[in-house]
Amino acid sequence: MTGPGAIPSFRRRFLDGDLLLGSFVKTPTSHTIEVLGDLGFDFVVIDEEHGPFDRLAIDHAILAARASGTTPIVRVAEPSASKLLSVLDDGATGVLVPHVSSAEKARDVVSACRYRGGKRGFSNTTRAGRFGRHGIWDHVDAADAATTVIAMIEDPEALDELDAILAVEGLDGVFIGRGDLTVAFGAESQAAPPVRDAVDRIVAAAKAAAKPVCVMLGSAADAAPFRAMGVNTFIVGSDQTFLRQAAGKVATDFVAMGTGHG
Repeated sequence: MTGPGAIPSFRRRFLDGDLLLGSFVKTPTSHTIEVLGDLGFDFVVIDEEHGPFDRLAIDHAILAARASGTTPIVRVAEPSASKLLSVLDDGATGVLVPHVSSAEKARDVVSACRYRGGKRGFSNTTRAGRFGRHGIWDHVDAADAATTVIAMIEDPEALDELDAILAVEGLDGVFIGRGDLTVAFGAESQAAPPVRDAVDRIVAAAKAAAKPVCVMLGSAADAAPFRAMGVNTFIVGSDQTFLRQAAGKVATDFVAMGTGHG
């Protein structure tokens, strides 16, 4: 469970293998993030890739996360340097980057997110720099210490590049994109052998590189086999999922009342 003062420690907790709970946020409103933060979610993933977020909506979402004591991570729509810079300057603690299928892509992403050893564009007159309160090198050190860079492994071609991707200095960990892998393999489900084999390969490579793994689950009940493999960071559902599940139960119960079964 987090609190407002714990936000900068997310990277340390992630790297240390603490059990972390997050959820995707796909609706551009602060309210759902505030609810998740109030419930004690460790982080939220603001989903620019598959949600209708523009920069202003992302800015508001990050502010809501920071205000409610949950860590803001942004799944960017594209891994361009300008996109990564904008969300980090707006105060995101980290980024979830889609389709990192080679070491070259991983290096480019890390370079855009890090000052020392990288090429992140500098400004401390941002939320991340506390609007000028941090001096140049204080901001550089604080940003590099806190920024969490997670590559999404979701393409079959990435499987042959795992060791090289995970060896990139400054890449903190990986997310297993089981949905994209399922579609890419033409598999029946995420439980199909090609997808399970890919998951095993990614986890084994990450373990060898001593880097953490994050996976998305439909519910907390699905976490056990992944925890047994050493996975400790979980994204469970999304704000839309939670709304649909809760509203669906109400609708079902209401219909049952009308049929005499409630």
